[in-house]
Amino acid sequence: MRILAGDIGGTKTSIAIFEVNNTELEVVAEEKYSSCEYDSLNAIVEKFLKTQKAIPQWACFGIAGPVRNGIVKTTNLPWIVDAQEMADKIGFKKVWLINDLEANAWGVPALQEMDFFILNKGRADPEGNAVIISAGTGLGQAGLYFNGKELCPFASEGGHSDFSPNSDLEIALLQFLKKRYKTESHVSWERVISGMGIENIYDFLCDYRNVKSSEYLIEKIDKGDKATAISKAAKDGRCPICSETLKIFVHLYGAEAGNHALKIMATAGLYIGGGIAPKNLEQFKNSIFMDSFCNKGRMKDILQNIPVKIILNQKTALYGSAIYAGLEVNR
Repeated sequence: MRILAGDIGGTKTSIAIFEVNNTELEVVAEEKYSSCEYDSLNAIVEKFLKTQKAIPQWACFGIAGPVRNGIVKTTNLPWIVDAQEMADKIGFKKVWLINDLEANAWGVPALQEMDFFILNKGRADPEGNAVIISAGTGLGQAGLYFNGKELCPFASEGGHSDFSPNSDLEIALLQFLKKRYKTESHVSWERVISGMGIENIYDFLCDYRNVKSSEYLIEKIDKGDKATAISKAAKDGRCPICSETLKIFVHLYGAEAGNHALKIMATAGLYIGGGIAPKNLEQFKNSIFMDSFCNKGRMKDILQNIPVKIILNQKTALYGSAIYAGLEVNR
């Protein structure tokens, strides 16, 4: 069957038509769009379909935001997406909306060994649960529970839970962010583990260390994305504050990944999605992430045995949306 699938993020939107047979997928057509250049998801889908000879009967979109009754208000975009409205307007027989991290989880079975970088081999429990955490434009989290036969994905908005500092420096970071986001009722994990998180940590360190950005970094920031410029300067060894920023970022990423794994008892494994980890593998290869991940006192032994894998394939959520729709059609 042919499925139109989408991975809808705060920065980019990927749309594709797949020929779907369980977890076997064949790409028929695929395009990427800059999300912020459009006022709705419908506008992107309609533009994509104008280049196609036929409209698939079914569509599924993994979207960054909480889905309720087929409707989602996107977290990092000014969109409200309504599945039934889209189906009626465009002509789909059925449209499904799922959380983007749930889509990532559904896409994992379609991946190959080469699509992962193993941080910790561990000892997977064949009857355990698993989790996925993903830092990109925002911070997504999802779980996979074992139902007695297989792992079943479910959505979460854990990235918006309270950031919990665990050192004097992190307490100072929290205080800095409370002032920066004073109109909000709390500081979430997404404010420190995401693209904006890299920027926030960097700005905090400049203030805390009383250091100004170098001309080199200012020039790079002016030419592109600030978080990317900070990450590159850290990798190139051009900026001590940038290097410290990435170390703190990876440390906090590991800490919250460990929290997520404990809450779900993810003895079958942790998957790290999103675009930041694959682009900064060297920062994750050292012990910072895993030390923070395992640093849970009496629960350390459990966490040390959890397999930890970085997803390298950036189409995982797109695959997952297609797989989910295929399963729903066959129910």
